[in-house]
Amino acid sequence: MREVAAEAGVSVGTVSNVLNRPGKVSPDTVARVQAAIAHLGFVRNDAARQLRAGRSRSIGLVVLDVANPFFTDVARGAEDRAAEEGLAILLGNSDETIDRENAYLDLFEEQRVHGVLISPLGDLGDRLTRLRERGTPTVLVDRQAEDRRFSSVAVDDVAGGYLAADHLASIGRVRLAFVGGPAGIRQVTDRLEGARKAVAEHPGVSLEVIETESLTVLAGREAGERILARPESERPDAVFAANDLLAMGVLQALNMFGDVRVPGDIALIGYDDIAFAAAAVVPLSSIRQPSALIGYTAVDLLLREAAAGEGFEHEQIVFQPELVVRASTMPR
Repeated sequence: MREVAAEAGVSVGTVSNVLNRPGKVSPDTVARVQAAIAHLGFVRNDAARQLRAGRSRSIGLVVLDVANPFFTDVARGAEDRAAEEGLAILLGNSDETIDRENAYLDLFEEQRVHGVLISPLGDLGDRLTRLRERGTPTVLVDRQAEDRRFSSVAVDDVAGGYLAADHLASIGRVRLAFVGGPAGIRQVTDRLEGARKAVAEHPGVSLEVIETESLTVLAGREAGERILARPESERPDAVFAANDLLAMGVLQALNMFGDVRVPGDIALIGYDDIAFAAAAVVPLSSIRQPSALIGYTAVDLLLREAAAGEGFEHEQIVFQPELVVRASTMPR
């Protein structure tokens, strides 16, 4: 910085202002300093800056499955908001495992990130409370906070599950199957709860649960093969998958390994409305979540909490889901 200051003919303090508070410096001086930076190839030592400031310019984001396009879109929304403040997103994939989730929380705390966004597997209340007590604000993403200790941004998954099952029943389907798991993921149990509420309002309609070990295309394909292994009279006539990846796997199995027609024999609906849902061989009906908006809003909440400190009043923001009907649930 001293070399840059000498090259530009300004003080070291002016160089610091150009790097951190350019609005305090005249445009001509900013241009001179930037020209000196470019000429000298100067790169700031951010590690040293973090030691002085006590925080990095990064936000940690832990998601359940980075291979799921829903979480990719969440991360993109978070990145957009963080970039507006000159911050970066560090993305961690828990892969639906507690050990990896804890490892990322440890790593982000060691790196003294600006804050942590997390889509948690289980109850992390005590762990996240300790993190915040050490000065790292946290926001739950795609998961409603069960108390007001934390801010959260999510979609009403009970309402989403209700929309999906009610739609299937409204087009005349009576043997519904919910394909989803693991049961320890709150979003899955909430979507199932909503589906059960809808089925209870339709006499003669039943709902069975076909559990899966993960929320992937492969797990959906395996569930579809289990359905095909049954006698035709014992198969469901509609499937509600806990997310679109599962729904795509079920669709693959029905198309590849059987002569089942979708939606003629089995109607199929997913959840999240990822881009691939509309592009499937049979375009998938789905429950849409505003994924990018969830990420954007979560960062906005985090920044406000970081600025307010202990006096911040935590917010629980809940968006409403939307039913998107495509060919996979068209009436017979």
